[in-house]
Amino acid sequence: MRIRDFAIAICATALLSGVQAQAAPLSTYGSLPTIEDVEISPDGTRLAVSLTDGEQRVLTIHNATDNKLLKALRMGNNKLRWVQWADASHLLVTVSSTASVVGLEGPKREFWMTSLYDLDTDKARLLLDNQPDSMNVVLSAASLRSVDGAPTAFVQGLHFVDNFGRNTLFAINVKTGRTRMIEARSEDTDDWLVGGDGVPLAQSQYDESKGTWVLRIKGPKGWTIVDRAVSPMGSYGVSGLGRDGKSVLVARVNDKNETVYREYAADGSQVDVPMEIPFDGLLRDPGNDALIGGVSLVGDKTRYVFFDPKDQSRWNAVEKGFAGSRVSLASWSADRTKVVVRVDSPTDGPAYALVDMTAKTASWIGDEYKDLAAADIAEVRPVKYKAADGLEITGYLTLPKGRDPKNLPLVVLPHGGPEGRDMPGFDWWAQGLASRGYAVLQPNFRGSEGFGWDFIKAGFGEWGRKMQTDLSDGVRWLEKQGIVDPKRVCIVGASYGGYAALAGAALDRGVYRCAVSVAGPADLKRMLQDDQELHLSRNNSTLRYWLRFMGADGIRDPDLAAISPAKLTDKIDLPILLIHGKDDTVVPYVQSKIMADAMARAGKPTELVTLAGEDHWLSRGASRQQMLTATVQFLEKHNPPDPAAPAQTTAAR
Repeated sequence: MRIRDFAIAICATALLSGVQAQAAPLSTYGSLPTIEDVEISPDGTRLAVSLTDGEQRVLTIHNATDNKLLKALRMGNNKLRWVQWADASHLLVTVSSTASVVGLEGPKREFWMTSLYDLDTDKARLLLDNQPDSMNVVLSAASLRSVDGAPTAFVQGLHFVDNFGRNTLFAINVKTGRTRMIEARSEDTDDWLVGGDGVPLAQSQYDESKGTWVLRIKGPKGWTIVDRAVSPMGSYGVSGLGRDGKSVLVARVNDKNETVYREYAADGSQVDVPMEIPFDGLLRDPGNDALIGGVSLVGDKTRYVFFDPKDQSRWNAVEKGFAGSRVSLASWSADRTKVVVRVDSPTDGPAYALVDMTAKTASWIGDEYKDLAAADIAEVRPVKYKAADGLEITGYLTLPKGRDPKNLPLVVLPHGGPEGRDMPGFDWWAQGLASRGYAVLQPNFRGSEGFGWDFIKAGFGEWGRKMQTDLSDGVRWLEKQGIVDPKRVCIVGASYGGYAALAGAALDRGVYRCAVSVAGPADLKRMLQDDQELHLSRNNSTLRYWLRFMGADGIRDPDLAAISPAKLTDKIDLPILLIHGKDDTVVPYVQSKIMADAMARAGKPTELVTLAGEDHWLSRGASRQQMLTATVQFLEKHNPPDPAAPAQTTAAR
């Protein structure tokens, strides 16, 4: 364990107390991180640290210069989503909850609410509260601007016109709390952009039924359409301010199906931002919000690219100070002289540090997981293999500590999305499984993002088909290397990964001896029907997205049944564990219930674990711990890590 110069909130909250055991219990991996986020104030004088004790959340405020604890705000078990500094005395704190709203059509939804905390007066107020014909929910993080010398938060909320909620722009004076409705133009508005002067600059509109996107910019003569495009898979939205801090930036797809960042001036002129490598994320000046660079994953290395050579040199110096670790930017002061970084060490795990660029010093803030020692961090190897059709698949293999990498039991852990991807570095789920003696394979199967458009396109129509065999091709490759025992392989996943676990049992038989699905779709037709109800549309971009990967012509396509595990239980001959949050608004809980009932009718072994009050993202510590414990107990029962020993008891560790 690294020695920390800055032990956050020990006295205030007692969350970081305790004695490090020789071997980390499973709860150390499964609980929420001790530190979830660190945000530095614009003037660089204060830190806001999101802490947990594994379940309860506390937001602590510290003096950045002498580490003195200033305040602790107890969040309880609220689902804390993000924290923003408005100035050195005001914080915007956003939480979410799953609810059905009286008078609002459709099923339960996840709603985000932002509160403004005045640290000097110890008072808090809910943004958009008591606004006429509006909900007190926000649709995205606030944009912070200075208007007449006063810090102002611009937020997108819901204002109702003729009983239809419109994405509406509001302005809140941070010091007085005065709220004004700025713009509420049309039903299909999906995004807003505010200029550096606090004046609305751009509006994105998306017609779900036609799949068309329109960009409007406000110039001297009012609002003007400067671009439009057909985008059936969803809106391009607005990506923020361009390099000059005045233009409008949009992530567009060009004629080659490549993502480009395009800047639009007020007169409608356009220019694409030159990029040496495609950006996976954008870097913005924390002072004026202008685009100053981007971040990309090149191979297995995260690369930060700044347009200004001086900025690049300073960042290179930061990375050099933590040589051998993966360094990512968490937050920085407005003048960029104080930088909070997340440092992911392959031997010690992730932690946060504060870098003073002027003094050229760095101090540790704290470990992301306080009880994890170097002995508890398993090795992660990048792997590369060929699928049956020759397509190259990459991924990551986590190896159990202290075991010879030969004939190991294996857990295949596919990611969600499906157009997501696994990343190098610390993964709490993979590390937790490896700590119990399993090798863990995380393949970036075809359709995963980050490998170019052709790789994504290779996944179209391959849901449950080649996207599935990409996983088992990895098992066969590891078998040839002598690393895993092919008779001791199980598959575990969440969301699309949960579907892949069920499909591994129903469609790719003979590879696995057990399967665990966390919030996985089981009946695809029913899932698409529920998605239509959620979006109140029979022709929405989300539906088109799913159908593209599923290779179906529509919601009534009979081919959906051929890749729906709930319709194929007669083919399943291995035990299945289903785990699902009751408040899941992405893949509804009914999907696991349908699968459990179908398995019961077929007389097949299955277990269903219900996570009460949990959403799709395992946001609560108790639920995350319940999921990991149930998964490991199931694996140890049906695929013991040591074949010569009886199943181990996780609770005794």
